[in-house]
Amino acid sequence: MKTSTRVASLLIVFAGLAGTAVTPARIKRPLLRDMEISLDDRIGKMWPDNPFAVVGHTRALYLEGYGAVFTAEISLAFSGLSPMHAFLTPQDKAGVIKTKNDRLPQLKKTLEEALVDSAASASFDPLPANEQVVIEVILDRYDWEDRPAYPAEMIFQGTKQKLLEVKRANGAGMAEAIRVMEH
Repeated sequence: MKTSTRVASLLIVFAGLAGTAVTPARIKRPLLRDMEISLDDRIGKMWPDNPFAVVGHTRALYLEGYGAVFTAEISLAFSGLSPMHAFLTPQDKAGVIKTKNDRLPQLKKTLEEALVDSAASASFDPLPANEQVVIEVILDRYDWEDRPAYPAEMIFQGTKQKLLEVKRANGAGMAEAIRVMEH
């Protein structure tokens, strides 16, 4: 008796789901993939001396009613460790930390521009104007770094509409249109 009641309940649930129209996502996976590649290329070309700037490929997802979210893991500086250079001196470590701190403003500027450019991309034409475009980056740290002055994570966020206004104004109003959070 219990089994037939469960089966009947499941059939009612499935029948209700079958009658529900599923709205397709406005931003399809291939469009997100194009934007992932674009962000990886932009970051990868920032510092020619750092071939490992992009630690892992950028990943994106679209959340219906919220917007597009991109995540990336970035290394601001290569430590220089290799089989031929297996030990870092205190001066080497200080140089790596200085390089990371020096590059942080450039990274911020690049990611703000990437956020604006992605909102203006034809790939995001289907994205509603009130939805968000978000880029979150995790900044790699070496085990030997003791409480670095730079953040472990940065999040850049803006609505498509405000980002498009910045694009039309050639960058004017960027600080007001983009919310930047550092942790």
